[in-house]
Amino acid sequence: MPRTTLLRQLLQQRHLTTHEAFAAQYERSAVRLAELDRDPRLASLQVSPRQFDRWYGGELLTLPRPDACRVLEHMLGRPVSELFSTAYADDSGSDLSLESHGRGPTPSLPSPREDDENPLDIVARTRQLTASNADDATLSFLGSSLEGITSRYEQDGPYVLRPQARQVRQLAHTLLDGRQPPRTRRELFRLAARASGLLGYMAVNTGDFVLSEAYCTEARDLSREIGDLDTELWASGTLSFGLYYAGRYDEADTCAATAVERAPGHAQSIRLLANGRARALAKTGDRRAVEQAIGQALRLSDLHEVPVGLTSCISFEPYGRARTLANAVTSHVALRNTAQVLRDAEHIDDLVEHSASSWSRSLVRLDVATALLQQRPPDINHSMALGREALRLCGDTPISSVYQRSRDLHEQAGPWRDHPAVRDYGDEFRTWSSQPAALAMASSAS
Repeated sequence: MPRTTLLRQLLQQRHLTTHEAFAAQYERSAVRLAELDRDPRLASLQVSPRQFDRWYGGELLTLPRPDACRVLEHMLGRPVSELFSTAYADDSGSDLSLESHGRGPTPSLPSPREDDENPLDIVARTRQLTASNADDATLSFLGSSLEGITSRYEQDGPYVLRPQARQVRQLAHTLLDGRQPPRTRRELFRLAARASGLLGYMAVNTGDFVLSEAYCTEARDLSREIGDLDTELWASGTLSFGLYYAGRYDEADTCAATAVERAPGHAQSIRLLANGRARALAKTGDRRAVEQAIGQALRLSDLHEVPVGLTSCISFEPYGRARTLANAVTSHVALRNTAQVLRDAEHIDDLVEHSASSWSRSLVRLDVATALLQQRPPDINHSMALGREALRLCGDTPISSVYQRSRDLHEQAGPWRDHPAVRDYGDEFRTWSSQPAALAMASSAS
């Protein structure tokens, strides 16, 4: 008589009790895992009818080969040691205990008295409560995947890295549908929140503001559920970031201000003040509030001893001082504080130029170019030269912030449209903005 394993029960629940149905699902899981783990060997794995019969019937002396175990765990969301263990059920059919395959029979226990609990029930319940479908290696893999995305983001961009971030989020959500002890479940919530947050940031960069709002709200709510203030504040900052580029400046300021009120002295509040509040307030023309927000951000920078240089735009770490000042430059451009723009830009010029971010170099150039048009008399030649440099730096990896500022520069140069330098910039802008990604951003903006 076949041994009733957890694998057998799960396959019955999912209607995968024939070789054909199981093999199709197994091969799809192998292909997905090959992409996720970047291990192309896995994509060719298959299951013979004989293998399926042995697995389904529990007729194993040893566990399957390691690669097959990896696919089974990915497919069914449970450790393979549990999948090939004997499952016991109560009257409702729910799993109560597992006898691990290869451990031998459970030691016999004395019969319980009528007024006492069965010791086997106590052991079974403990196993059930502490069972987990995610071990430390899996959590480490998910965490290192997110770190890899953030470290490569400014080189590879959202279009290259978005699929990997989606896979991390999907895997975290799949695991959360299973069972874990509290420590593991909390870490899965944190990883799922950060994956959603990264996807929200990428959606801003690609101009999909509705999608960004959904991802960031998910990231904020998941991190709030486990009391992860660091991730919650970061997600709120990214939500404000998306509202700003969607042109919803009052909402962007309110979102950032509400988050700052939760933790005024937290290092993440530097970003909320400089990137969230100051820039949105500048768009509304509130000069005094802008200066207060920038000053508070710089005081927090000193308090937390943040890096002097230009930190990665998508990093979960606190803003570095150069990035805070770069946001101050953007705020002063909106307020037409031309002299302040040029002073701050000169102060961070060396740090920006030696950073790995071509987007940051491009954005600072566009801010300075705009300030040069605002000053009296305007320096048209220098402004348009910086504008062309900004477009070339961004190249074939446009993001919404560069698109919007380069478009705004083109519009502000309108009064001098007959000037040769303005015509040259206009030609280069039209060519640059005709690439598919930029066209999508133009459509979203309209």
